[in-house]
Amino acid sequence: MIAREQFASLIGGNVYDRNGDKIGSLGQVYVDTATNEPAWASVNTGLFGLGESLVPISQAEARDGGVRVPYDKATVKDAPNIDASADEPLSSDEVAQLYQHYQLGGGGYTAESYDERGTSAAGYTAGSSHAGQAYSGDETRPGGHADDDAMTRSEERLTVDTERQAVGTARLRKYVVTDQVQTTVPVRREEVRLEREPVTDANAGAAFAGADITESEHEVTLHAERPVVDTETVPVERVRLGKETVTEQETVSGEVRKEQIEFDGPEGRGRDRR
Repeated sequence: MIAREQFASLIGGNVYDRNGDKIGSLGQVYVDTATNEPAWASVNTGLFGLGESLVPISQAEARDGGVRVPYDKATVKDAPNIDASADEPLSSDEVAQLYQHYQLGGGGYTAESYDERGTSAAGYTAGSSHAGQAYSGDETRPGGHADDDAMTRSEERLTVDTERQAVGTARLRKYVVTDQVQTTVPVRREEVRLEREPVTDANAGAAFAGADITESEHEVTLHAERPVVDTETVPVERVRLGKETVTEQETVSGEVRKEQIEFDGPEGRGRDRR
């Protein structure tokens, strides 16, 4: 469980589901009036708009500068959501819908809105007269004054985030191909060569050793080399898959609203175009 004072430093950080997947960023925190401990938190799960899903945080854990909740991403994204631009407590109907969605018991809660600077706005009990009240105009907002001669102009800002998703897989596969290879190899062979030598004193004994006139044959065995083809397997290289991260620029767009201020006076009407 995360202590109440820790949430001031976690606002704006990532919210992860029970599998470690990112759901969105942490928004407002709602406190249980009975225990004075954080009970709900809003999670910005989309790229555009101010709608934020609500998730129980009584069993949440701090992780990597963010929060990990014991629910899967789909359950949190399908949960009832709130308008993040309205600094209002949860109504009794909203609390009932949340308990039904997450299959929990009932209870009363105080809405405290922590901003990214770690401060908090005034909270109101869900069962009080402020519960479910829609504020319209500066004089009815918490901290506003009806006799103030200044008006606050607000506008929406486009908030863009990224999420990591699988786009494909790559694998290595080996297969065998057959190539025809030609090479030249030297081979040797024996050939018959007729040699003649005159009779001399040195070979006269061998020349006169036989009969005078006779018929005879003499065989000589010839030898030759022939190519013998065989193959052997040898390793030639190592191949592996590697990953690298590349950054591309993508353009996104969305609709944002902003307030315009008109004035009426003795000299006529006008409009602030900023």
